[in-house]
Amino acid sequence: MGLELRQRWGGQPVWARWVRAVYVIGFLEGSCVHALDLAWRGIHAYASFPQVPLQAFFVSLAVLDPIVAVLVGAMRREGVWLAGAVMVMDVCANWWGNRHWLHDDPARLLRLLPITLFGLFVVAFLLPLHRAATGAAGQAGQPQATVPFA
Repeated sequence: MGLELRQRWGGQPVWARWVRAVYVIGFLEGSCVHALDLAWRGIHAYASFPQVPLQAFFVSLAVLDPIVAVLVGAMRREGVWLAGAVMVMDVCANWWGNRHWLHDDPARLLRLLPITLFGLFVVAFLLPLHRAATGAAGQAGQPQATVPFA
């Protein structure tokens, strides 16, 4: 398994390896943030959001984020799609849950900039990364000359 995984990573174009690494790092960072929130404040860590579905979603990210990181790191195409779905929901939930700041203190919305930029990055590379993973799955160990967005 380890050798096969190494060959699959090696069979990816350089840009795809970098993008995949950024995905893994971003989702591991999210995993740590949500795990620490839950460790410090318990199950009600997100009680500042009045909507119970948002609270439940943010708690679930303590499980979803590491699953995405493992699947993407293991070169699973499903991980790329799950990453896109999780980030779209995460960005939307954060903007919806914090929308009252638009009136109260718009400058505080800058704290949503990192998650929004990461979400845009994940979505922008969803199809190119899926295509690169599809090409590498059938030809492990052979470098791909794939160009993103082609």
